[in-house]
Amino acid sequence: MELKDSRRIAARPEEVWAAILSPEVLQACIPGCESITGSPEDGFEAVVVQKVGPVKARFTGVVTLSDMVAGQSLTISGEGKGGPAGFAKGGAKVRLDPDGEGTNLSYEVQAAVGGKLAQLGSRIIDGFARKLADDFFARLQSAVEAPDTGATDEATDAAPEGDGGEGGEKKKGWFRRIIGA
Repeated sequence: MELKDSRRIAARPEEVWAAILSPEVLQACIPGCESITGSPEDGFEAVVVQKVGPVKARFTGVVTLSDMVAGQSLTISGEGKGGPAGFAKGGAKVRLDPDGEGTNLSYEVQAAVGGKLAQLGSRIIDGFARKLADDFFARLQSAVEAPDTGATDEATDAAPEGDGGEGGEKKKGWFRRIIGA
C-alpha cells in the first residue's frame, strides 16, 4: 500500500521537526501506542495495540529515523511483531517546507503486513493503513498547533475515541512545554 498526502501546519518547520524527534510526541501521535522508549539517534522501541478488522494484536517493535536532513526531511520506518496475528512494517518519507508562517508537511507512506493480518485482504489492510497514517499526521498537527496557554484546560485530541488512545483528552500546550517553545 502506498499513500501520498500533505497538510499545512500552523507552526514553523523547527517546531514540527522537534515534535517528530520527541518520543513523548511520537507516543501521543501513534494511534494505540502504549509505550515508546529510545532516542532519534538510536531508534525507538514501541508497544502498540491495534485492531484490524476482526484481528486485535499487541505489536512490539522498533521505529527508526533515517535520511535526516535537519529541519527539512527524514524517513520514519517501523516494524512490529504481533505474535499469532502476524507482523506489520512500513515507513513514511516526510518533507517539511516553509509556507509563510507555517509548514507544508508532505509524506509518502508504504505499509505491508504478513500472517493472519495478510489474510484480511488488501482492501481492509489498505483502508486501515490509510486511516493510521491520517490519524498520526492529524495528531502531530494538533500537537504542534495546540495553543500554549500554560493552563490545565483540556482540549479534545485529534483521534477518535476507541482507537486505543487515551480517551481523547490532552492538555493544551503540553507539546510546547516539552520542547521548550
